[in-house]
Amino acid sequence: MPDTRYTEPDHHRFVSADGTPIEVRSLGQGPGVVVVPGALSTADDYARLARALSDRFTVHTIQRRGRGGSGPQGDRYGIERECEDLDAVVAGTGARHLFGHSYGGLIVLRAAARPGSRYARVAVYEPGISVEGLIPMHWIPRYRSALAGNRPSEALAALSVATGPAHARRLPVRMMRLLLLTLMPPGRRRAMTPLLEPALQEHEQIARFDNCTCDYRTITAPTLVLSGGRSRLPYVPAAVAALQSALPEVRALEMPGLDHFGPNGAKAARIADVLTDFFLTGGNGSPPLRTSSGQDR
Repeated sequence: MPDTRYTEPDHHRFVSADGTPIEVRSLGQGPGVVVVPGALSTADDYARLARALSDRFTVHTIQRRGRGGSGPQGDRYGIERECEDLDAVVAGTGARHLFGHSYGGLIVLRAAARPGSRYARVAVYEPGISVEGLIPMHWIPRYRSALAGNRPSEALAALSVATGPAHARRLPVRMMRLLLLTLMPPGRRRAMTPLLEPALQEHEQIARFDNCTCDYRTITAPTLVLSGGRSRLPYVPAAVAALQSALPEVRALEMPGLDHFGPNGAKAARIADVLTDFFLTGGNGSPPLRTSSGQDR
């Protein structure tokens, strides 16, 4: 949930290449960092992270398409539109550091891999990189049917069972639905409901780029790949390993005690500390970056 103590950010709107307005929440002062949220999340969910980074950086958290004051996903939605949105924000703010979480991590990596990208440093936390179908898509027909039938709790349950950790994948969808209705705060369910439709197209993009990690060999910016020691999501180890093999200049770091929702959870300040070190110094206190030649630097 958003942190109610979060100092009010400035709200800006930038216009993407297709004319879609993109809302951005900006906070702090210093070098610019753009935060790209994941699926089923909004800029508000990264309030703790933004506040923790704002002592040293100007943090620009994107309200991605289909959320808040930004425009809809549109008929031509795809990763390309998300990259264009990021381009508009970077051009408007001058920020040169990127951080993406989950699906936002996929967006960041696709943007950084394009020819001519000139980001200083790139960091991702458990990016939505599917290897050999480890982020499954068999749930989509039921999910789409549930949305069409105005059954949002069933749609969310189908997604949670299919893409969650091992203990979640063993549950019937009907049981997961009851658990979500019982355990998830009503306010959180209400906030998540309008994000269910955008999440469908976003997961279709994840499927589109399954087994495409070789594309990231063109990323020239030093890259930090973070994961949570308590995540237990089956795709994460394979995604991290594939990125370590593909990226020219990369560091992978597992953070004990954090799960998949580390960047938008109560312990987001721990991630902010690591990002601050990486963006300012390259993480000199951490294990060295490994280059594609296998040498440390």
